[in-house]
Amino acid sequence: MTRPRHALFPRIQRRADALGERLRLARLRRRMPLAEMAARIGADRKTVGRLEKGDLAVSLALLVRALVVLGLEADLDKIAHDDALGARLQDLELPRRPRRATVRQAKPAADA
Repeated sequence: MTRPRHALFPRIQRRADALGERLRLARLRRRMPLAEMAARIGADRKTVGRLEKGDLAVSLALLVRALVVLGLEADLDKIAHDDALGARLQDLELPRRPRRATVRQAKPAADA
């Protein structure tokens, strides 16, 4: 039984493709053949090829192992590190400081 494929927005697919290309270039800069990379991360060549093509059906565990083999595991700390939108949303829900009630003093009655 195959898993259902969910369509991605084209912009997200382009980012996934670019990530795969960066992984491929990192492997090639280290002069590591695809077969060696696959053996070191515990996957077959076809799966590593899919990762390098930006296939998001490849597991996150495989991506992490690939980053470790390439010496790029510190890049994991950069994912969702600066969540500016989340911080703004959280700030909107912070309780506001209540205003002090002002006591109005009655004006003295004018003597007629």
